[in-house]
Amino acid sequence: MNRNSGTSFDMQFITSCISTTLVLLLLGMVVFFVMTASNLSVYVRENIACSVILGDDMKESEIISFRKQLDKEPFVKQTTYISKTQALKEQTEAMGTDPAEFLGYNPFAASIEIKLNSDYANTDSLQWIQEKLLSNKHVVEINYPEELINSVNRNIRKISLLLLVLAALLTFISFALINNTIRLGIYSKRFLIHTMKLVGASWSFIRRPFMTRHVWIGVLAAAIADALLIGMAYLLVRYEPGLLDIITTAVMITVMGTVFVFGIAITSLCAFFSINKYLKMKVGELYNL
Repeated sequence: MNRNSGTSFDMQFITSCISTTLVLLLLGMVVFFVMTASNLSVYVRENIACSVILGDDMKESEIISFRKQLDKEPFVKQTTYISKTQALKEQTEAMGTDPAEFLGYNPFAASIEIKLNSDYANTDSLQWIQEKLLSNKHVVEINYPEELINSVNRNIRKISLLLLVLAALLTFISFALINNTIRLGIYSKRFLIHTMKLVGASWSFIRRPFMTRHVWIGVLAAAIADALLIGMAYLLVRYEPGLLDIITTAVMITVMGTVFVFGIAITSLCAFFSINKYLKMKVGELYNL
C-alpha cells in the first residue's frame, strides 16, 4: 500500500513538473519574442542611413574635421565618408555606364553617410538634426528616407503593442494553468493534511513539505524550460548567424531569469494558498469537494 502511495506521489511530481515546464516554456517564448522584437526595432532604426551632401568647395581637411565633429554628436552611431570618386564608381556599377564619359565631368558630390542612434530615428528628431547640419555653410543638402522611417516606426508601435497584450494574456493563462495543476495535486492530499491537523501538527509544519516539493517542481521545470529555450536560440543563430545582433547574451539572460523567477514564485504562491485553503476546512467540507 505504501509502495502504491509512493508511486502515485512520484507520478504527481513528474506530471506537475511536465505541465509546469510546458507553461514556462510558452511564457519564456513570449518574453523571448518581446525582447528580440525590441532589439530588432533598434537594429532596423540604426541601419537607416542619412546622407549629408557636401559642397565641392569643401577641403579634405575640413571634411575630416567635420566628420570628427559628427562622430561626437549624441545622435550619431556611425559615419562613412563617400568621396566624389567613390560615388561615381558606385553609381557606374549600379547603372552599368559611366555618366562622366558623356557629361565630361563627375556629376556626383562628396557626402557623409550617417547612421543614427535608434532614439533619434524619427521625423521630429531628424528635422532639428537637419537644421543643425545645414547651419554648416559647406553642407548642401540632407537626404533621408522619411517615408521609410515613418513606416518602420508605425509598424514597430503596432508590433510592440500586440506583443505586450499577448504577453499579459499568456502570463494570466500561465498562472491559471500552473495554479490548477498544483491545486489538483494538493487536493489528493487533503485528508492527509486533515489527519496531520488532528495529531496536533502546526500549520507551518504541515505546509513545509508541500512548499518544498513545489519549489523543487518550479526549479526543475524552469531549468528544463530554460534549456529548451537556449537550444532553440542556438538553432536559430546557427541557421542565421546575423541574428546574433538581435538574440544577444543580455536577451537570453533576461529570458532565463524571468522563467526561473516566475517558475519558483508561481509554484510557491499557488502551493501556499492551496494548502491554506484545506487547512481552514473542516472534515465535513473535505467530503463535499
